[in-house]
Amino acid sequence: MKAIMVMYDSLRRDLMSVYGGPVPTPNFERLAAHSVRFDASYVGSLPCMPARRELQTGRYNFLHRSWGPMEPFDDSMPELLKKSGVHTRLATDHYHYVEDGGCTYHSRYSAWDCYRGQESDTWVSDLAPHAGEFSPNQLSAEYSTGTLRAMRKKGGWQNLANRERLHTEADFPMAMTFADGIDFLQRNGRCDNWFLQIETFDPHEPFTSPASHFDPDTAGAPDWPPYDKVRESAGEIGAMRDKYEASLRFCDRQLGRVLDEMDEQNLWADTMLIVNTDHGFFLAEHDYWGKGGCPNYEELVHTPLFIWDPRSGRQGVSCPALVQTIDLAPTVLDFFGLPIPPDMLGKPLAKTLADDTPVREYGLFGYHGMPIGITDGRYTLLHNVQDFDETVYEYTLMPTHMRAMFSVEELRTAQLVPAFRFTKGVPVLKVEAQLNQRFLHTMPAADLLFDTVDDPHQEQPLDDPARTAAMLGAMARLFAENDAPAELYRRYGLQKPEGEA
Repeated sequence: MKAIMVMYDSLRRDLMSVYGGPVPTPNFERLAAHSVRFDASYVGSLPCMPARRELQTGRYNFLHRSWGPMEPFDDSMPELLKKSGVHTRLATDHYHYVEDGGCTYHSRYSAWDCYRGQESDTWVSDLAPHAGEFSPNQLSAEYSTGTLRAMRKKGGWQNLANRERLHTEADFPMAMTFADGIDFLQRNGRCDNWFLQIETFDPHEPFTSPASHFDPDTAGAPDWPPYDKVRESAGEIGAMRDKYEASLRFCDRQLGRVLDEMDEQNLWADTMLIVNTDHGFFLAEHDYWGKGGCPNYEELVHTPLFIWDPRSGRQGVSCPALVQTIDLAPTVLDFFGLPIPPDMLGKPLAKTLADDTPVREYGLFGYHGMPIGITDGRYTLLHNVQDFDETVYEYTLMPTHMRAMFSVEELRTAQLVPAFRFTKGVPVLKVEAQLNQRFLHTMPAADLLFDTVDDPHQEQPLDDPARTAAMLGAMARLFAENDAPAELYRRYGLQKPEGEA
């Protein structure tokens, strides 16, 4: 058996022509003609590494942990494949894999490589900006207000140094990542028992692509939105969206390389193909850029997903079943004929791919400790924190944040507490969480209920107390199924289902 996963970061479903959007994506359309396109695919845990923990473990991350590594008790899909004799390779330019908060993900694979230079990846050493050779005032003539705001917050000097290494299209990290994947396929496509994950950071901000990087007319246009309220002019907003769309077209072109190789080797006969993303991104919708500081609207949580399963051979159809990131690990394990660990609560999608069989009634999504949401694929309830004084905790044996270990001050609050069901009898550290206060207060006081079919842009909240109550009841049941900590029921104002301790 063989399988390929092509994963993007911050891929906006509604902008792609394959989903009826305005940006031409001919290779995604070509993919849709040869696969099942999912119309109700939703994230679980936000943002990047929490989504990737779900990708490997098939279990929600955000109820117990924020951004962090894989844990010693986690069931890792690529590692289970590796231990069963399936060679697994990760080709990526997603630099968070080689930071403290992602340091145990790539090592679950048999082999891996990471191509450097995305965003604020600490790659090129260029001290000139810090030595005063360039100043923010000088840069202001070349970059928009929004781009400068993002650069100052997110390591822009480093990114400017990284960009200096981009001399041809082949130099872009995404191009090198896909070249690695194509090389693997050309050398190993005829062999059996492998899983290849080609994963790119694009079209994540900053929105760099050959079309914009080498075009003198757009070289200084804004391409790095801040995670903040929109304060840019209409011209800057349009330019930023144009840069994202250029990056999206670049992503589409890279996908075509994989499809070409599958055609060349007729890998369609025996190779599963999954094309997915971790989440979307706000491009001034709802008066917001980025993610984190705005309610979890559709542009962020409703994602594109395509799967080709040679067992059923079903293609060129759209599937209405509600699925989530947590379903991908059990789907891959099931394809290779391996048992699905009991702690993986996602569902294998073989029957869904064959005949649209549903795998769940509801799906949860959100950030750790922040406002959360639940959907049935049509109706979505965005639920606010009910008790902001109820403390949130990190439950972990790997105390690292994105780019640093937990501080000594944080760890002074740590307690060793009894195991959860999924920690396999292992006690864990309980550490008071450090929440981003700006991102915490994103919701109005009331919850927001939407019919995303009749109101896809979520502009008209519904007043339906009965449906809201039913969805809050479903949320509580999913908390119980996932062994959520007791304090989260209080924080979100949920009643524990009967029979739960």
